[in-house]
Amino acid sequence: MRALFTLPAVSAALVLFSVPFAVAQPYPVKPIRCVVPYPPGGPTDIIGRAVTQKLAEALGQSVIIDNRGGAAGTIGSEHVARSPADGYTLLWATPGTHGIAPSIYPKLPYDPVKDFAPVTLVALGTNLMVVHPSVPARSVKEFVALAKSRPGKLNFGSAGGGATSHMAAEMLKVMSGIDMVHVPFKGAAPAIVALLSGEVDMAILDTPPLLPQIRSGKLRVLAVASERRSRVLPEVPTIAESGMPGYHASSWHALFAPAGTPREIVARLHSEVARVVKLPDITERLSAQGVEPVANTPEQLAEFIKSEITRWGRVVRASRAKID
Repeated sequence: MRALFTLPAVSAALVLFSVPFAVAQPYPVKPIRCVVPYPPGGPTDIIGRAVTQKLAEALGQSVIIDNRGGAAGTIGSEHVARSPADGYTLLWATPGTHGIAPSIYPKLPYDPVKDFAPVTLVALGTNLMVVHPSVPARSVKEFVALAKSRPGKLNFGSAGGGATSHMAAEMLKVMSGIDMVHVPFKGAAPAIVALLSGEVDMAILDTPPLLPQIRSGKLRVLAVASERRSRVLPEVPTIAESGMPGYHASSWHALFAPAGTPREIVARLHSEVARVVKLPDITERLSAQGVEPVANTPEQLAEFIKSEITRWGRVVRASRAKID
């Protein structure tokens, strides 16, 4: 009888004593999933894979890229917003998911401010205005003149309705007074395929996946859409320099966790990502893609997102752009 009472008591004691140890386990204890809300092969995918490979080494756990494309990144973003706030599901966000979406989607299924815990702004990129070689324009001014001579005849591709590439072209339309047809795709990679085939005439997209096509002569670059010239294409002028002062449509890539993720986990992720992007090989790899490593604080990223929502909101209202 004494044995019968002793065994349950011992078992209960073991359970009670094991709880603190389970809670105190260091993060991470299992693989981490980073959602790239776009198809493989796009700029976010390229940058995300470069950084997460080193992040996995730093954390001692696998960091798996999960491509969940569609609706200009909002499908993957919603998935992360609804995921457990335990640090094991993260999001690679862009201006499309956290700057433009709040203004262009009438019923956005997540709040880019309230539903996410900012980790860090990983990198700033440059967008390029490119055309298919069959388009008889070698500068922004020539393209604008061509579009004005053919109102509604030229088209532009984007990574989806509401994506940075969509609104960058809408801004171009507003500031130049031209009329073009929008052709949305499910990510930058399929938009580039369409551009290479001549299905679309023009696109304003992130630098990394465009560089090989530009260097091989399969696409012609007309201008840099960002505020400054690209380090990898220093001879190419900006759109602002090409007769549209004030124009800029920069790209960026940031890491978020679901809202409610413990502060110590966010702090660990921030410190490791900040260290990774400053590694010489990562800095060199990103720079070769026309991307500038940043790694700011979670608080700075939170303020940056608010400013991006305000800035892109003005563009959406001015262009009267809608989701196709």
